[in-house]
Amino acid sequence: TFLSEKQCYSQLFSFENVRPGRNVNLSFEKDRASLLCMKALANRGRLDSVSQQMASHPQYLESFLRTQHYILYMDGPLPVHYRHYIAIMAAARHHCRYLVSLHSAQFLLADGDPLWLQGLEAAPLRLQHLDHINKVLAHQPWLTARSHIQALLKTGEQCWSLAELVQAVVLLAHCHSLCSFVFGSGSDSDTTPTPRVHHGTPPGYCLCDAANGNTALSPSLAGPTEKAPRRREEDEAMFSADPSRFVTDPEFGYQEFARREEDHFQVFRVQDYSWEDHGFSLVNRLYSDIGHLLDERFRNVASLPFPHSPDLKRAIWNYIHCIYGIRYDDYDYGEVNRLLERGLKLYIKAVACYPDSSKTPLCPLSWAPVKASDKVHVNLLVMEARLQAELLYALRAITQYMIA
Repeated sequence: TFLSEKQCYSQLFSFENVRPGRNVNLSFEKDRASLLCMKALANRGRLDSVSQQMASHPQYLESFLRTQHYILYMDGPLPVHYRHYIAIMAAARHHCRYLVSLHSAQFLLADGDPLWLQGLEAAPLRLQHLDHINKVLAHQPWLTARSHIQALLKTGEQCWSLAELVQAVVLLAHCHSLCSFVFGSGSDSDTTPTPRVHHGTPPGYCLCDAANGNTALSPSLAGPTEKAPRRREEDEAMFSADPSRFVTDPEFGYQEFARREEDHFQVFRVQDYSWEDHGFSLVNRLYSDIGHLLDERFRNVASLPFPHSPDLKRAIWNYIHCIYGIRYDDYDYGEVNRLLERGLKLYIKAVACYPDSSKTPLCPLSWAPVKASDKVHVNLLVMEARLQAELLYALRAITQYMIA
């Protein structure tokens, strides 16, 4: 008998409150919680490939699952069905049918209106207003400006509160970066290639389809004892459609930051605004505890054992930030070219910036020899570096709005 997702996460979170004096081997129990969570997800056919890939690094998997569950289900100003719809919007920017279908199912289970799944234009105006910042963060986060924040927070019936917007931004960044991992991890062995609408990227295929192409709701999605209502089954056709129905301006995509000619796009200097000194405290103040959970993810991925030089890991992280316009004054970027082979650089850039086309012959992973766990490690670095980059741009814009 497998645990339901809610039971699994409840067991995982319960270990946070166990006192060492009442549990002689807390680390063993926490490892067990991670394994239970992985087992429940894998055997229910949801996030199976992703969780199995991350399972090669169980400590990281635990911190990832804690953060994701907190964002989607725990404390926060946004109702749960809003959170899943925002996740749909984020995944659709990269044409990730897998995540769009996954969150569409959860949106319905959270009593979301099935009509919203007909397309973005069917959603409330508040969610439609979020589309622009979703597009910018997904493809050109350096464009994120104080004016975007101000427009969303302006007074009116369809405005956002600052707390709501911060939670939405964290969720958008989380899902954008997760798309990179989904496509980069090769979770496509049992999916059927489908044409896609251009997002400013080369043509490619959607590689991750929920339930391996079977869009029927799993009985376990309705809980361990209840069956999904028939209406839910009839609504499946809506969320099995092309994610492009949730996308506006499909031609908007990543552009080379280093080749831009506009003078007003300046390099983002980490010395001026960093996660440790600025982003962490701001997001933790406006969205309680999320800063600690995100910081745990960043620290876990930085501490993962890597069979190659530590300098290589830093080069990968800094290279990803570099292609998003973020620079470190104390780093010699000549190290990137010295340590990263061309094939690895192509792969990293594709997964970070064009994830939905990263597995086409245009961007193969030619870094050899490479073990499966090493590739997962690289994909985790890409995901977390991209997540932090998006958060830095968004949180800086929020800071500028607050002090204006």
